[in-house]
Amino acid sequence: MKLDNKIMLITYADSLGKNISELHEVLDKHYKEAVGGVHILPFFPSSADRGFAPMRYDAVDENFGTFEDIESLGKDYYLMFDFMVNHISASSEYFKDFLEKKDNSDYKDFFIRYKDFWEGGEPTAEQTDIIYKRKPRAPYIEAKFADGTSEKIWCTFCEEQIDLDVTKEKTKSFIFDTVREMCRRGAAVIRLDAFAYAVKKPGTSCFFIEPDIWELLYSIEKIAAEGNAEILPEIHEHYTIPMKISEKGFWIYDFALPVITLHALYNHTGEYLKSWLEKCPMKQFTTLDTHDGIGIVDVKDLLPDEEIEKVKDQMYAKGANVKIIYSSEAYNNLDIYQVNTTYYSALGDNDDAYLLARAIQFFAPGIPQVYYVGLLAGTNDIELMENTKNGRDINRHYYTAEDVDLEQSRPVVQNLKKLMELRNSRPAFGLDGSISVQTNGDNIAIKRSCKGDTITLEANLTSYKFKIK
Repeated sequence: MKLDNKIMLITYADSLGKNISELHEVLDKHYKEAVGGVHILPFFPSSADRGFAPMRYDAVDENFGTFEDIESLGKDYYLMFDFMVNHISASSEYFKDFLEKKDNSDYKDFFIRYKDFWEGGEPTAEQTDIIYKRKPRAPYIEAKFADGTSEKIWCTFCEEQIDLDVTKEKTKSFIFDTVREMCRRGAAVIRLDAFAYAVKKPGTSCFFIEPDIWELLYSIEKIAAEGNAEILPEIHEHYTIPMKISEKGFWIYDFALPVITLHALYNHTGEYLKSWLEKCPMKQFTTLDTHDGIGIVDVKDLLPDEEIEKVKDQMYAKGANVKIIYSSEAYNNLDIYQVNTTYYSALGDNDDAYLLARAIQFFAPGIPQVYYVGLLAGTNDIELMENTKNGRDINRHYYTAEDVDLEQSRPVVQNLKKLMELRNSRPAFGLDGSISVQTNGDNIAIKRSCKGDTITLEANLTSYKFKIK
């Protein structure tokens, strides 16, 4: 099934029911009209980061099901797959073969060896300083080979995620073959995770390096297009980077909307929200929540710096069980620019505020994505987070199929479903239509029009009451 302009659910394979088959049953039972597509977060065998350290792409993790289950789901809902274009698991056969055979390995070109990358085998202090990195030192692991030698190998994220050398023909073949296989297995959209990190050059930030990054993007797009799939580069950074990608005709994420919407609801003003809704493109996927935290870096210069600091403080002050420590090193948080919370809890577990936030999202340009915890207006899962000491797990609750049944009795869950069904059914939300936004004090009106159909959201940003005309 090809991409459709209907709401996409984001979920792990084992979080709405215990596997893909149960997920399919849950959606058919409760969300047939509310959900059009599903982004199944990485379902391949993986060694870390809940799927984002893939060991291979030619199999489904046996705990989740089979490719037959994936393809069955894809007959009823268009699907998004993740491709970690920047890295592969340290536990993959590719890296293990490299450690065993070193220069004789068929996969030696897959990885970035410091001895070959840097003049003299090491970056200078100046070169290290300008790298856009997640660690307080140069990004590498010390790889120990079977012959007793060791080398520094590029590693941007955790030690189980070894960066790929996308400049080598062997790696390019692996990337293209993987994209083809994803298309064959029913992917309507392929999400390119950590895409901006994929190209490295000495003396640069090694982040979104032009023009090389465009060559990589176009080459992947060409292969995906042959399989009738779209590609979606995933980039958390200054909004001008995704906008630059959008200007070249690609799909992008709107990662700015979550914080701008919180700002509007906390401070009872639509000033910055109006500006952003009239600026962002139609060819985008909107989010309020994802499997990661709520991104702060994405709103730089869309909100003044003092307003960004204010809305961060308000998340901790107004949110339910939203605490600074949950987004700190104490809870293994790599990204100081993200706040770990569910969106519902960020709004103080307030049903009215949460439903208005979703209404704003559904009226925004683009195709809305709703994260599975948000689908059920989930509160912060302190117990899971304390068990794992991973801050992001605060927003990664496991729901059984029976849990989903029980959640349906909550008015906020039922009303959200009605909003989703409305968004999927009206031509006014067409991506070739228009949007206009009016604000007056704490009132906001968002009008969408397409093909002779018009629909308007009128809301008060203080009382959180709204109506749809």
